[in-house]
Amino acid sequence: MSLKAILFDFNGVIINDKSIHQRLIEEILLSENLVLKKGEYQQVCLGRSDRDCLHELLSSRGRVPVDNYLNQLLHKKAQDYLLELEKLEKLPLYSGLDDLIFQVRSQNLKLGIVSGAIRAEILPILERSKLAEYFKVIVAGDDLITSKPEPDGYKLAVQHLNQEYPGLNLQSRECLAIEDTPVGIQAAKRAGMQVVGVANTYPFHMLQRWCNWTVDYLTDLELERIQQVYSQKQLQSSTGEC
Repeated sequence: MSLKAILFDFNGVIINDKSIHQRLIEEILLSENLVLKKGEYQQVCLGRSDRDCLHELLSSRGRVPVDNYLNQLLHKKAQDYLLELEKLEKLPLYSGLDDLIFQVRSQNLKLGIVSGAIRAEILPILERSKLAEYFKVIVAGDDLITSKPEPDGYKLAVQHLNQEYPGLNLQSRECLAIEDTPVGIQAAKRAGMQVVGVANTYPFHMLQRWCNWTVDYLTDLELERIQQVYSQKQLQSSTGEC
């Protein structure tokens, strides 16, 4: 088994925008004459799609969020989100991202994004940060019926990478996911992938329980060491070792 592809979560791994999303969710609830409880955003929304987040928040308050209305709320939130980012002189991207992408590309590994964020929020950020050319495969929240911790997004990313790169013959076990939340880690694991947890959102010790590797920052990720582990497993498999 060799490492062939690295799949990034988006919010919390590429961009530090949790406070923006939480404030916009709070505003949506306020427009419904509802209030976001303390700790509720982290418990219900982190790592999941906005659709699932809003559906659960509204349902728990006795509302019946039909699809058309949810679509309206999501569209407005996406517009407001981009307006908030336009106010910022510099996008709050996590440090070490450029260097990690350079390492990945120098090793001829493929890149992808698997996120609960909708495409209308992801693409403008990638364009503005000049990262769009590196991520040929993006699985966004509006591509899926399910949300993390379901593994569907990661499985779909493998399919898209094989379509984008004929002859790659990629399998899930040849992918490495980079995640920052328990639900994201669970989704990648359930898809058959190994996971690096980056402690941008949850404490290091908490992520360490679930991940194959855990780092405080992207700059701490030792790609060569991880590749060696994949290569060792490939050697063990070829020699019949357990």
